[in-house]
Amino acid sequence: MPKDHGIGASSKRREDKRFLTGKGRYTDDINLPGQAHAWFVRSQVAHGRLTGVDTSAAEAMPGVLRVFTGADFEGVGGLPCGWLVTDRFGQPMQEPGHPVLARGKVRHVGDPVAVVVAETAEQARDAAEAVEVEIDELPAVLDMKAALDPDAPLVHDELKNNLCYDWGFVEENRAAVNAAFETAAHVTTLDLVNQRLVPNAMEPRVALGDFNPATEDSTLYTTSQNPHVIRLLMGAFVLGIPEHKLRVVAPDVGGGFGSKIFHYAEEAFCTFAAKQLRRPVKWTCTRSEAFISDAHGRDHVTRIELALDAEGRFQALRTETHANMGAYLSTFAPSIPTWLHGTLMAGNYKTPLIYVNVKAVFTNTVPVDAYRGAGRPEATFQLERVIDKAAREMGIDPVELRRRNFITEFPYATPVAVEYDTGDYNATLDKLLEIADVAGFEARLADSKSRGMLRGLGLNCYIEACGIAPSQLVGQLGARAGLYESATVRVNATGGLVVMTGSHSHGQGHETTFAQVVADMIGIGEDMVEIVHGDTANTPMGMGTYGSRSLAVGGSAMVRATNKIIAKAKKIAAHLMEAAPEDIELKDGRFSVAGTDKSVAWGDVTLAAYVPHNYPLEELEPGLEETAFYDPNNFTYPAGAYACEVEVDPETGKVTVCSFAAADDFGNIVNPMIVSGQVHGGIAQGIGQALLEAASYDDYGQLLSGSYMDYAMPRADDVPFYRVDHSCATPCTHNPLGVKGCGEAGAIGSPPAVVNAVVDALQRAGHTGVTHIDMPLTPARVWAAMQG
Repeated sequence: MPKDHGIGASSKRREDKRFLTGKGRYTDDINLPGQAHAWFVRSQVAHGRLTGVDTSAAEAMPGVLRVFTGADFEGVGGLPCGWLVTDRFGQPMQEPGHPVLARGKVRHVGDPVAVVVAETAEQARDAAEAVEVEIDELPAVLDMKAALDPDAPLVHDELKNNLCYDWGFVEENRAAVNAAFETAAHVTTLDLVNQRLVPNAMEPRVALGDFNPATEDSTLYTTSQNPHVIRLLMGAFVLGIPEHKLRVVAPDVGGGFGSKIFHYAEEAFCTFAAKQLRRPVKWTCTRSEAFISDAHGRDHVTRIELALDAEGRFQALRTETHANMGAYLSTFAPSIPTWLHGTLMAGNYKTPLIYVNVKAVFTNTVPVDAYRGAGRPEATFQLERVIDKAAREMGIDPVELRRRNFITEFPYATPVAVEYDTGDYNATLDKLLEIADVAGFEARLADSKSRGMLRGLGLNCYIEACGIAPSQLVGQLGARAGLYESATVRVNATGGLVVMTGSHSHGQGHETTFAQVVADMIGIGEDMVEIVHGDTANTPMGMGTYGSRSLAVGGSAMVRATNKIIAKAKKIAAHLMEAAPEDIELKDGRFSVAGTDKSVAWGDVTLAAYVPHNYPLEELEPGLEETAFYDPNNFTYPAGAYACEVEVDPETGKVTVCSFAAADDFGNIVNPMIVSGQVHGGIAQGIGQALLEAASYDDYGQLLSGSYMDYAMPRADDVPFYRVDHSCATPCTHNPLGVKGCGEAGAIGSPPAVVNAVVDALQRAGHTGVTHIDMPLTPARVWAAMQG
């Protein structure tokens, strides 16, 4: 029987009541007395020398309070990068400055040049159009390989070239990898592009800065996935505000997918301007502005090579990737194509030798950073596409080739420096073949043929690394922040709990699942647990939410804090029942003495903690409140297998996704309904990348896909109903909940499944020369491939 409450139950999301009834409190819903409004003047050219900004006409317009330019930020720090990558020669990456407002040069379309602050947003917008910006346009550097030519224009004049770093991993494997390719029975080579994407979260970004002259406290309300990190970066490195004088609040946030992890110029500006003007300053991003101001995702160009023996066993893997950084280094950008990508190139397979080379390149485009999956989708796409190609070249069934190379014994240390603690890849693949009804594919193929359509089946496997850890290790790898998480559990006198977490929810259902965990540990109703997040004034220092870390890291901190509460409560209960603490048991919200009928309710113990008339004061302080920090000692490694069936119209090249199945191993599941929803959303984003989405620039650096008229987001009729399964669970061995993370899996596993299916459809129809099509697989691209 399914559980009806606690861990393992599909409890309905408590936060949905306010979201679905329009009672959510998003940043744009917050309006402070006397607030002014900001409108950014952004560069309309991709690259040029900024020779003048004339603000006089704008300053004379109605309602205008002040026009800020880069000159106002002399002496103010630039936006910091949170990760330092060291290249394969032992040298630190080139790290240019990133000013709040452009000074000297503009480096991409959308680079902020000036800001008008006025009484109303309309007045600010009108005045922004009157700001005259003089730019001597320079040639734009857009193609990553061309950007590395010695004669290419420099994005940053102070750098020696446009190469951020040339990273090799594992460098000591390089010679052995090359030797293995020389002697391999078969080598498969594939060139592919993982195209640039625009995140397009439902809620555009908003920043509202406030300053209290009486206390000299600054407050920033912002759409962020990690308010504590924003407070640290902005306070310490940009504006020089002591953390105890800076509060960052991230209320309800309508989606992020990684794009709201980072510290943006607009946040620093609104906080700065509020102090300068002595009144609140608010900026609300428009959707078209988001296309050129939010960090983009992906944008890799890769050659991958797989060496196999005569039986199809993997001998070695090597890749060369050019990764686009855009015009500036966003907060975590350098780590995405390196430590979050290179370390996953083993996949689910026991490949003995791997070498990954990444060249990160500056171009005159919007900065690129983490987007759902962040490096792991890129690794999985490369690996699963080249395996499928190798299977065709060697005449081996794609399922059999994967099985032949699966890792089957755990723990398993990969040649790319990570150790998988547990997994069962054969079990997830078996489950996939069952729920996808692969045995019935031939009948469906015949039906498609009868209607003049081409049908294909694509399968792939994936593994992900979640909950980046531990802090000591990632510090050695270049991380400039810790990667722990925190929780404070406060028990009220009447037995209810308030749990304050450093994690942040922007659609994941934390208020429900976190309450399930704590309520289950104590044996009380979930409605007795309140979850508080998103306000640095009310929560312990935490690293926020990204990388599917919420339960594995944030939840583990809650378990630790709750265990401290239970341990103290048992001592109080022991005193009340005149027993030894070690004899006390807690079950279903009651403390009992083992082997007796003595018991006392949870509420009686919590009341005694705050009304200590009968209390061991000589041993314990009154009250029940505990804080814990959790720094994991390893990543978690969710894994799974995905299958996609498509139909291709041979007349037009249009691809229709007919069915999609996903079998995932997420370890222990707290809320199955929420997990399924996360997988559904991720698959939709992956299908969007595979078939529809691409951010495209012209030769002058203008974003051609700068609105929904030109950037195709997946709609309801682009995706099928999914079949998902989470039953093949191997619990994580190193966190107290045994959870692994589920938020990014769908976006990681789905793109190669779709592309494999389309290639399969064309191959079955006799287009044997079509071995790969770059995403997105638009009708035009598929039709062109069929024409040879």
